[in-house]
Amino acid sequence: MALNPPIVDWSDKVVWVLGASSGIGLATAQALCERGARVAVSARNAQSLEAFVQSNPKSLALPLDVDDLGALRRAVGQIESTWGRLDLVMFCPAHYRANRATRYDLSDMLLHQQVNYVGMLKMLEVVLGPMVAAGRGHISLVGSVAAYRGLPKSLAYGPTKAAMSNLADCLYLDLHDSGVAVSLINPGFVQTPLTAQNKFRMPALITPAQAAQAILKGWAKGHFEIHFPKRFTLWLRLLRMLPDSWYFWLIRRMLT
Repeated sequence: MALNPPIVDWSDKVVWVLGASSGIGLATAQALCERGARVAVSARNAQSLEAFVQSNPKSLALPLDVDDLGALRRAVGQIESTWGRLDLVMFCPAHYRANRATRYDLSDMLLHQQVNYVGMLKMLEVVLGPMVAAGRGHISLVGSVAAYRGLPKSLAYGPTKAAMSNLADCLYLDLHDSGVAVSLINPGFVQTPLTAQNKFRMPALITPAQAAQAILKGWAKGHFEIHFPKRFTLWLRLLRMLPDSWYFWLIRRMLT
């Protein structure tokens, strides 16, 4: 069942991808350009963005830090002055470092929150008003299956994605009748600079290009939650329904 208007034809659609210097954001921006979209790419790494624009003439580089509300406002203004509108925004920036309560690091906990959650709130501040006023648009948030339930070494990262997941539900409910679509992207393990830090075997590991294809397929079907790869994420969704004692026992055996 489609919960959002399906997007199949990307010709001249205007998309803003934040966190587009590497990984899922970069791969999705590339896939969108190949389908004819006009893509604005943002991240702190200006050099990576410029390299992307050189290879994709219908794109626009807007380097920024998602913690800078003024820079976000200017970016939206530049997108609208260049292309006249914004059809879809994809929020992909993330900070990740393995973290345990036995080595509690408040500064890193707060950095996760500032980038992964507060940065998203600031993005919403600059896109929600114009989209609601126009009665159109799509907000897509890149979360993680780490949001489903607590996991070892995810003390800092998981809660920020869980907060994003809850917020996405609220956004969908509030915006459904406004014409603004909302989707939540929950990847499993994807080969990115973030997951390269992991020292454990990552089951069902996929490439960023494969992740991008799954995301476009989810948008084409009008899904609210887009999770992949299914051979991994479906199991995790089932684990959420287990009694607490069973869940903790299984996770401790598998991941600790």
